[in-house]
Amino acid sequence: MDATDKKLLELMQIDSKKTTKELSSKLNLSVTAVYERIKKLEREGIISKYATILDKSKINKGFVVFCHIKLIKHSKDLISEFEKEVVTLNEVLECFHVSGDYDYILKICVKDMEEYREFMVTKLTTLQHIGSTHSTFMIGEVKNSTSFVLN
Repeated sequence: MDATDKKLLELMQIDSKKTTKELSSKLNLSVTAVYERIKKLEREGIISKYATILDKSKINKGFVVFCHIKLIKHSKDLISEFEKEVVTLNEVLECFHVSGDYDYILKICVKDMEEYREFMVTKLTTLQHIGSTHSTFMIGEVKNSTSFVLN
């Protein structure tokens, strides 16, 4: 990956809807050269997917919860089973296997506290092998970025 690829990726992270023509003018390359670079970055897995970022408050999902989960036991089978189940929960936007006092941190977006309670009671706590949970509620969003600075 050269400096031009990095600049291309930075531009695409800002606005992935830019056309190859718009990108080519910013990079001083031909449209074909930009197109080929993008295809190469996709083939290599550097660009893994394209997404649309929604305003959570405008779709009634502005109540953000970080739920820390501790499993009852740490066997390969239990971890695998938990992970297979948690990825099916639509309210869970992100799930990280972490070190420390807890085993997982989940980012959950719902309408409000009532919807979170319903999610906890009917979905999350029905998953197998959860020993305990600890919920932290977002007060305000200071930074939320999907862009990497490429050096």
